[in-house]
Amino acid sequence: QVQLVESGGGLVSAGDSLRLSCAASIRTFSSVPMGWFRQTPEKEREFVAAISRSGESTNYAGSVKGRFAISRDNAKNTVSLQMNSLKPEDTAVYYCAAHKYVFVGRNYITDNPDNYNYWGQGTQVTVSS
Repeated sequence: QVQLVESGGGLVSAGDSLRLSCAASIRTFSSVPMGWFRQTPEKEREFVAAISRSGESTNYAGSVKGRFAISRDNAKNTVSLQMNSLKPEDTAVYYCAAHKYVFVGRNYITDNPDNYNYWGQGTQVTVSS
């Protein structure tokens, strides 16, 4: 069974930083693209950041470019999201996600949530003014 567990969320003030972490129980973690998404009650799930299996390629939503950074540690089966200069509009539940498929010889990356099949329970991030 695949299991993803997010942590690191909390209540912060605008301009502060948070680092989210996702612990992945995936046997072939080093071959699986990973992503971070966020969701509010009034909006559909929104892409935030993605990283290829090797960590060489990354992609970010325009709203977080220059502020957020995704990284992974394949030796520890973790993926992180460093969030700097947080804004109230960043308030959401943040989800870690794993791609549907394993990639052996291709450094694949995607921002399409339909291509992610495994999701964590989410961690709440609240940014006050």
